[in-house]
Amino acid sequence: MPIQHIITDIEGTTTDIAFVHKVLFPYATQHLPNFIAAHANSPEVRAQLEAVSKETGRPLSDSEAVSQLLRWIEEDKKIGPLKALQGMIWAQGYRQGELEGHVYDDAAKLLQQWHSQGVKLYVYSSGSVKAQQLIYGHSNHGDLTPLFSGYFDTRIGHKRETSSYEIIRDALGGDASTQLFLSDITEELDAAAAAGMHTALLVRGDSEVSNSQHSPHADFSSVDTMLNQLT
Repeated sequence: MPIQHIITDIEGTTTDIAFVHKVLFPYATQHLPNFIAAHANSPEVRAQLEAVSKETGRPLSDSEAVSQLLRWIEEDKKIGPLKALQGMIWAQGYRQGELEGHVYDDAAKLLQQWHSQGVKLYVYSSGSVKAQQLIYGHSNHGDLTPLFSGYFDTRIGHKRETSSYEIIRDALGGDASTQLFLSDITEELDAAAAAGMHTALLVRGDSEVSNSQHSPHADFSSVDTMLNQLT
């Protein structure tokens, strides 16, 4: 198989978007005030509260920081301290058995198959690396983290910027002809293609496609068919 590295998005690709927006985000919103109150003195949480103040440009009390964080959740902001605190809250929820990560059946099956075939698997998502590992580590298909060789988040750059994929390309050995990026967002695939990667567009029930130059696929089985045609 000419493809030796597969990098996958999460939302809309391996995981139902509804799980993130209708389960994870509401869970964080519901539990954030009590979580901050219970853990505000821990160094890890205190560092993120200070980062919230730095982000807003003024010192905030804990209650003001909570209000700001809740506004960012409502606005779907991708801001470092918010993502870090969400990750801590979700970790607690997974540990307590209140959350279970969603992975499509076809995605779980083909990720396992590709891994067994020697393909190196990676994740690139706007969610933090910790949040990525939680979804796959506590999924409805068990612990899938052993399948992955690495994780990338927006600390390397935004997902619609070619430079982000150039960083990933080089981190994986520099040969983009051996790399495939999977996503449900055309603009992300455009950026990956500009970095030389192969691309595949996941068109699940909640995806929107318009004038895409990328190969569309209803599920990972279709992607696997494409891979076999490349051999």
